[in-house]
Amino acid sequence: MATFNEVTGSVIANIEKVIIGKRQQIMTVLSAVLSRGHVLLEDVPGVAKTMLARSIAITFGSNFKRIQCTPDLLPTDITGVSVFNQKNAEFEFMQGPIFTNILLADEINRATPRTQSALLEAMEEIRILRRSLRCWTDCGAGTRFIP
Repeated sequence: MATFNEVTGSVIANIEKVIIGKRQQIMTVLSAVLSRGHVLLEDVPGVAKTMLARSIAITFGSNFKRIQCTPDLLPTDITGVSVFNQKNAEFEFMQGPIFTNILLADEINRATPRTQSALLEAMEEIRILRRSLRCWTDCGAGTRFIP
């Protein structure tokens, strides 16, 4: 059976095949992933922040999604929205990109405070509370947990 150091060493070695010279950032992101935490990567454009997140996801066999934060991004663009299905005459929840294992929110400072708040709330609570327009019980309102 492989030890923790051997496993983490092989993960770092695998990521360093793609990203060269960023060992400290790789170790920081890896420790956050292993502790189920979050990471804020601040750096100039073009230094493989997206590639790092994608490489971590591929290495662990996880899902990866990326959000480009803009001033017109709405909270439901991140969390998802209930859409009325006319065939079934029911509301169906369409999951947003936050329902993934590894999410990269690029340029979060450009998003509106309301959108930032929705993202930060989901990160803290590790769930999305769906609210129905008409009621809490009949329309499928409830809690969706983020993987």
